[in-house]
Amino acid sequence: MRSLCCYIKCEQNVQQLKYIGKFPLVRSNYIMSSKPIISVKDLVKKYGSFTAVDKISFEVFEGEIFGLLGPNGAGKTTTLEILETLRDKTSGEVMVDGFSVDADPGNIKKRIGVQLQAAGYYPNLNLTELIELFSGLYGIKVDPTEMLAKVSLTDKAKARYKELSGGQKQRFSIATTLINNPRIVFLDEPTTGLDPQARRNLWDLIRSIRDAGTTVVITTHYMDEAEVLCDRVAFVDAGKVIGINSPDHFIDELVATGFEREKQVKSANLEDVFIHLTGKELREM
Repeated sequence: MRSLCCYIKCEQNVQQLKYIGKFPLVRSNYIMSSKPIISVKDLVKKYGSFTAVDKISFEVFEGEIFGLLGPNGAGKTTTLEILETLRDKTSGEVMVDGFSVDADPGNIKKRIGVQLQAAGYYPNLNLTELIELFSGLYGIKVDPTEMLAKVSLTDKAKARYKELSGGQKQRFSIATTLINNPRIVFLDEPTTGLDPQARRNLWDLIRSIRDAGTTVVITTHYMDEAEVLCDRVAFVDAGKVIGINSPDHFIDELVATGFEREKQVKSANLEDVFIHLTGKELREM
């Protein structure tokens, strides 16, 4: 996760499925392109003698939700920060929407949206003021009400950021990534700490962003989330990519080895019970 101050500094440079369980698992009919919008070749990031990212290579196709999965310290966030031009690489080639992170970081910043760390927002500003602040950083003018409507927060327009619930903060964080009408959105563990209702509503929001034509790159520690949302995933461990394919392909491949769960899988789980009993509608504080 990145801080607000770090991202503000970078942005100032710019100016010079539906559900699971009782809900059917239905993926969007949005057609993913076979054209890469992100290309990473032999990416390396070292900190002294420690190699955080070790010759990673992958492509992200235009119009897909692409997941970077792996344990803590695997190199996922470092890789994202390099793609976002927030961190320098040691070596390798990275192209984002046709621009090099080395030669054209300014053009890349104009084409991406980056989810910020929740604690990075000015807590005493209301949501309208924060939208105006961010649009000013991009050098553009937007309608705060329209932006908040995209994430179902119009009724919180005058609420201060610190007064929001966890789910509302995450939805607002995603709203700020959409201000510049980006071609690509980067989301780093967007549902961490959310209750099941807020988490599934955020899934809907992420899918709607992709369905509108925006490519989404996401990291998450929730494998059910990656299975539902992602068109393809890359598993990263110890700074290396150890597999890239669709979630279904990985699952089918594992089953073909004779793998069986120790406990029989039921047609629903406890999270499905939670949603069934309490409903899926947004809970506002």
